[in-house]
Amino acid sequence: MKQITRVTLRPMTVEDIPRVLEIERASFRTPWPSDAYTHELKENRLAAYIVASADDRLVGYAGMWVILDEAHITTIAVEPALRGQRVGERLLVGLIDAAMERGARWMTLEVRKSNDTAQNLYHKYGFREIGTRKGYYSDNREDAIVMWTGNLREREFQERLARLRQAIDAD
Repeated sequence: MKQITRVTLRPMTVEDIPRVLEIERASFRTPWPSDAYTHELKENRLAAYIVASADDRLVGYAGMWVILDEAHITTIAVEPALRGQRVGERLLVGLIDAAMERGARWMTLEVRKSNDTAQNLYHKYGFREIGTRKGYYSDNREDAIVMWTGNLREREFQERLARLRQAIDAD
């Protein structure tokens, strides 16, 4: 596994879609098509998508929809060879920051019941399991765990975020 040095985040552009699709296909059993990302970036005013770059190469991406005061995470993916180097964690923090900038007070997502790695990351950032969507994933009918944060603006959440951000930056 190649060790990356510095990760930067920025908004996703249409020019990023071919590389995003490479990572998408390597990460998910039922990848989104190219036109879905084009629509999200050009047409969906509720959508916010970011990419992570390391060594001048796009290595991950994440997205969400912000509806009123709720941010719904739609996707997070990292190039498989670079997983475990906190790229996904940096993308999650980037989404939290973007959600707060857009006025969100809460965040939610669905995650595969079998995806312990992602669940552990979400728990670390204060997401809690609040329910299950039976047979949610169309490829194998796997259940999804529904997770929500507490109020993003409350002191407890902000202190946790600051502490975790400091640990990432120290890395």
